[in-house]
Amino acid sequence: MNLAPALTLRREAEVLAAPLPPLLVAAQQLAASVQMGGHGRRRAGAGDEFWQFRAAAAGDPARAIDWRRSARSDAQYVREREWQAAQSVHLWVDAAASMQFSGAATRPAKADRARLLALALAVLMVRAGERVGLLAPPAPPRSGRAQLVRLASLLVGPAVAGDYGVPEVAGLAPQARAVLISDFLGDMGAVEVALAAAAQRGVTGVLVQVLDPDEEAFPYDGRVIFESMGGSLRHETRAAGDLRARYLARLAERRDRLGRLAQAAGWQFGTHHSGQPATAALLWAYSALERGR
Repeated sequence: MNLAPALTLRREAEVLAAPLPPLLVAAQQLAASVQMGGHGRRRAGAGDEFWQFRAAAAGDPARAIDWRRSARSDAQYVREREWQAAQSVHLWVDAAASMQFSGAATRPAKADRARLLALALAVLMVRAGERVGLLAPPAPPRSGRAQLVRLASLLVGPAVAGDYGVPEVAGLAPQARAVLISDFLGDMGAVEVALAAAAQRGVTGVLVQVLDPDEEAFPYDGRVIFESMGGSLRHETRAAGDLRARYLARLAERRDRLGRLAQAAGWQFGTHHSGQPATAALLWAYSALERGR
């Protein structure tokens, strides 16, 4: 019996699965560090959880009246429940070359932090009964642990071509929610087009900008050769310190524009540094998704 094909298949499977458990375990641990309360939709509709009393209005059926609450006043009140239907959440994680940057061996690459945040968000959403999917590579929104395993396997895929990523929104479902995670250092026009397309479909969401601390502080001086991670851009200077003020001004302008684009589309925008703990960024992104309903 020839065991070579089976052994080859096993080795290939082990190579493929090797990155999966650490990412999923790390995401689950990160999600567990964020203590969330009851997850509701904060609007009236079909559900089990009490939301609020409101004064009865013309057209309300008699069975909707809460007679016990109404007996305490001269008015009649309706007990409203919180809407709890599952919704779709789409994730896009920039996999372009720029996301592979890390300014120090002790810090994760931006891509690693972005993948961790995305998968931890997916864990929280699935626990809350939501359907979660990926925009690229495409994975339709689904619920359950099997979906988390699938998302983890897709997120650890190879980098895409190009120095900078372009947000993918073609697969957005109408009225869904989305999370786009990137350094957003590429073409701002592409971000504007993506947000406009999302807004046209009634999609709300969150932009999470992940930057390395060196990209934020520009700690360079003297002779430095700057080269993009994909190698398409290169600049050499003998006085890098002289560029700091202009660089920081350009970065602030970009961040301001991202904030204004997000606000115009009804989205939330925030920046996370890869040198900081991921917990705060996860909590902010999760809460921002709730505020954007």
